[in-house]
Amino acid sequence: MQSDATISVRQVIKNYGSFRAVDDLTFDVFSGEVFAMLGPNGSGKTTTIRMILDILKPDSGQISVLGGAITDAAKDRIGYLPEERGLYRSVKVLEMMVYLGMLKGMSRPDARHRSMELLDLLELGEHAKSKVSELSKGMQQKVQFAVTVLHRPSLIIVDEPFSGLDPVNTRVVKDLLLSFRADGGTIVMSTHQMWQVEEMADRLLMIDRGAQKLYGRLEDIRQQYALHAIVVEGQGDWAALPGVDHIEHNGREGTTLYLKPEATSASVLAAIATAADMTIDRFELAIPSLNDIFIQVVEDR
Repeated sequence: MQSDATISVRQVIKNYGSFRAVDDLTFDVFSGEVFAMLGPNGSGKTTTIRMILDILKPDSGQISVLGGAITDAAKDRIGYLPEERGLYRSVKVLEMMVYLGMLKGMSRPDARHRSMELLDLLELGEHAKSKVSELSKGMQQKVQFAVTVLHRPSLIIVDEPFSGLDPVNTRVVKDLLLSFRADGGTIVMSTHQMWQVEEMADRLLMIDRGAQKLYGRLEDIRQQYALHAIVVEGQGDWAALPGVDHIEHNGREGTTLYLKPEATSASVLAAIATAADMTIDRFELAIPSLNDIFIQVVEDR
């Protein structure tokens, strides 16, 4: 086990009868990072999260959370936002939050003060005495997030945290997540929204059919899947450049120059620099989006 990891998973296997949901999975999550867990539906993400939270037991392997085997004390240092939301719909928002805070070991005054602080941050202060059932879906989602961080956890695990939120409230929740990370908190985020992962995640794990497919720093993974091509914007006969095999016009996204095997981006840039009839406004490696990489990995299986 890696002692400095907030979460350490080693060779974990979980079966449901003859079906292997998690297959020899090993990874670490470190303090102060946003760690994204990706995978298609049914890939084993939720089962892995439930084992980390000690809701399910692995059939084999080891899991360490917050420095050791998970205990009741460790659970009080974790905030969990499940994909299946679970608020008491007939209870007033503030009353429910205070109750849940006290279950996590907070005093009633501290739970009440912290609840109002979060509700005000999320622009829900005026709804503190409303029943949960009286709130819109987006408001309920924000209350659920407030409950997740209410007790000032060291680690939060969030499953589709932006589901049901409009762009404005997505930004509010995102800023709160990044603020939590800036204060030293650790975030495990499971989501299908790849652009959110690209904006927020430090490292990621992608699993498919229970097994690891990608693992590491986001930028390293994107560089690993970089095409032998460059993207340019400007003026010139790009296809005539030495080393260019063929080109693809992408409208506002620029033009992609696919290079011959022996060509390099440096040699093409040098050719552009010495060409009298070419101007260049943009020149960068053709690195696919995380969404494109996700699709490629799943289709390659």
